Amino acid sequence: MTKAIPIVAALAVAAALVVPTVSQAAEMNSVRVSYADLNLASRTGQQALHGRIVHAARTACDMEDSRALALSTVTGACRSSAIERAEPAFEAAVAAARHGTVTVLESAAIVVSAN
Repeated sequence: MTKAIPIVAALAVAAALVVPTVSQAAEMNSVRVSYADLNLASRTGQQALHGRIVHAARTACDMEDSRALALSTVTGACRSSAIERAEPAFEAAVAAARHGTVTVLESAAIVVSAN
């Protein structure tokens, strides 16, 4: 019985630590951006993907009323951050296209997320 008390206490602490993580995950918006139809070896394809990423950031960072000054600033920061976080995946996809790396079409996507 005395061994059970530390185990129960440890489980209670672990549960308390997991709850904020789950609630934060629920608040994060993500948008999947496919580039399976684009030729990323071309400048046109790269520009199209970048435009899709910008659009996805706008969707992921949709605020109640972004016209209010305080929300406008937060919305802009959210969008910039989401685009910046997607940049490494964008660069990797372009590099793979330039080197002729084969990508399975279903996995030809970038996830743009905001928090």
